[in-house]
Amino acid sequence: MTLVDNAVYVDGVRAATPSNLDETYEVMRDLGGMAWIGLYRPEPHEIHSVANEFGLHKLSVEDALKGHQRSKLERYGDTLFVVLRPARYIDADETVEFGELHIFIGPGFVVTIRHAESPNLVAVRHRMEASPELLSLGPEAVLYAILDEVVDEYAPVIAGLENDIDEIEDQLFDGDSEVSRRIYSLISEVIDFQRAVQPLVPMLESLERGSEKYKVNVELQRSLRDVLDHVLAIVDKSAAYRALLQNALTVHSTLTTQRQNDEMRLLSQASLEQNEETRKLSEHSLAQSEEVKKISSWAAILFAPTLIGTVYGMNFTYMPELDWPWGYPLAVAGMVAMGAALYVIFKRRHWL
Repeated sequence: MTLVDNAVYVDGVRAATPSNLDETYEVMRDLGGMAWIGLYRPEPHEIHSVANEFGLHKLSVEDALKGHQRSKLERYGDTLFVVLRPARYIDADETVEFGELHIFIGPGFVVTIRHAESPNLVAVRHRMEASPELLSLGPEAVLYAILDEVVDEYAPVIAGLENDIDEIEDQLFDGDSEVSRRIYSLISEVIDFQRAVQPLVPMLESLERGSEKYKVNVELQRSLRDVLDHVLAIVDKSAAYRALLQNALTVHSTLTTQRQNDEMRLLSQASLEQNEETRKLSEHSLAQSEEVKKISSWAAILFAPTLIGTVYGMNFTYMPELDWPWGYPLAVAGMVAMGAALYVIFKRRHWL
């Protein structure tokens, strides 16, 4: 429903509740009171209808039609155009949701164009209707009440962000691999929150400077100053949160580097231990090889006389060597000579 609430107030009391915009314009002219028109995502023709009735500047109307505006306050003659970026914390997703609220303030009228669920303008209207003396101060009092509600709704956002940052501090030292993604997400939310809140400071200061010129009630001026104090405190906290998150990102980077260095050190130690084991195995293998060489060498040396002795051990009748007078000495000499020759050869090759 586009027309959420629509009323004409006389001396701070609801005098009529028109059912459509055209009826509102007629009642205003008849009663001479203040119209407070609340629109939720209106159609372009409805915005043009309000603009034509109250003589709104075309640039402000263009901004209202396009949407996606930054927080700002612009004055066109005796008309104010205010853009606010309300926010609310979504507990289920642990995220911050931002809205957009356009407010037209002029002599005898207040028009609010809301594009999100926040802020709760129903609560603002009920509060104002419960305080006729405040509502009787006119459109500036309604603007104050809306600003106050928007700033009050920032408090749960601050609390939610603070809780998220506390959780990140725990995740940092638990080695959670997803913590960097969450830090970047939170930094983005804090930056968006700062963009919504910081412009309120010069906006409220501008309203304060123009209070005397436009004869704003003194108590209303004090109330606006109180809202400004709350905004300044929120700005300081959001700046502190941003600094904390940037520090957390630095700490995370340092811890990640340290963990990587520790892993590399452990890998290096493991590699050194493996190399030491390989060296010992190689030394053992070399030692075994040397032993095999020695055994093989002595086996070869002993094989030579065995070969000659085997020949003479054959049971053949006709062996000419048996009849030689020098047969035995030559056989023994051959055995010794072959053994000595093999010993010299193996020694030169360092097998013995």
